[in-house]
Amino acid sequence: MSYPNKHDTTDDLASYLIVTPKGNILINSSLEETVPMLKASIEKLGFKYSDTKILLISHAHIDHAAGSHLIQQQTKAKYMVMDADVPLIQSGGKTDFIYANDVTLHFPPTTVDKVLHDGEQVKLGGSVITAHLTPGHTKGCTTWTMQLMDHGKQYHVVILGSLGINPGYKLVHNKTYPNIARDYEHAIAVLKSLPCDIFLAAHAEIFDLKKKYALLNASAANPFIDPVGYQKSVARGEKAFYKELKKQELSNG
Repeated sequence: MSYPNKHDTTDDLASYLIVTPKGNILINSSLEETVPMLKASIEKLGFKYSDTKILLISHAHIDHAAGSHLIQQQTKAKYMVMDADVPLIQSGGKTDFIYANDVTLHFPPTTVDKVLHDGEQVKLGGSVITAHLTPGHTKGCTTWTMQLMDHGKQYHVVILGSLGINPGYKLVHNKTYPNIARDYEHAIAVLKSLPCDIFLAAHAEIFDLKKKYALLNASAANPFIDPVGYQKSVARGEKAFYKELKKQELSNG
């Protein structure tokens, strides 16, 4: 479950650096207070934090987007956000359909440099990342895909946004997000349609990062190549959605 929390343990927050000859793309800025950790991690890997040219997010919740303002200031990266999440980013969470009045989940308002649309490609230095609108968790929740070559073999990478239904989400008679159930159904259909070899996500627990990392040097096979795990994760999300939808429909008569 992806629940925005200012006190999330950092080992469950997933950020991704895509390195290109023309600079780097960073997906997910995480919390504002974890930006120094993110910077240190990038530099420990031998890359330059200042080479961050494009900043993307999976969705506009505090645990994935609160650090964006600081990263934008420090690196001058171009911040690109899916259209339906732009108002949320630029208001610092104050226009959220459920958390608008919860100040603990607000974050620094950040200027969006480019508004993205469903299916749009983000390109830099030969790398191409495609934005897929998978709404419901937020109105502009985004799943990112790309293709990469490794030892002459092509792989499809999916960085899943979220199918999480947070506590308090109303799937029926939601006045602030009337199409929420329909959007979740659209997201499920999109995710089912995506080819996936390498399964990643906005939260580490969604794709079993700890287990896979432990296996990385202990197995001849790359544990991150996990098409079955991806399919099972989407199936779990679909099952949880319809279970909650049915429950709310029954309780609403």
